[in-house]
Amino acid sequence: MFNIDDASKKSKEAMDTMLKNYSEVTKGFQAIATEATDYSKKSFQDLASFMEAMTSVKSIEAAFELQTSFMKSSYESFVAEATKMGEMYADLAKIAYKPYEGTINKAMAPMSSAA
Repeated sequence: MFNIDDASKKSKEAMDTMLKNYSEVTKGFQAIATEATDYSKKSFQDLASFMEAMTSVKSIEAAFELQTSFMKSSYESFVAEATKMGEMYADLAKIAYKPYEGTINKAMAPMSSAA
């Protein structure tokens, strides 16, 4: 028989879980946006410093060496940032998936036992 109190309790639990998850996902997106902004600022400052240093170079060899150094450090910085952002997105996906984990596991149980 349908019990209104049980249905109300389940509905409240589902809403609380959804709001908590929404809050965590929002914090994850905010962290990603902050990280992207910080990286952009640092990258721009590095480029400005490089351009300033290039204006004071006296020889082609020094300019080539400065450019090579800048490109190497820019590439290493980009790879590190891309790795960090990838990990942040993976963590965000895990957070977003968490409320559905139990339901999906229940749905997949008959399929895994059949195999």
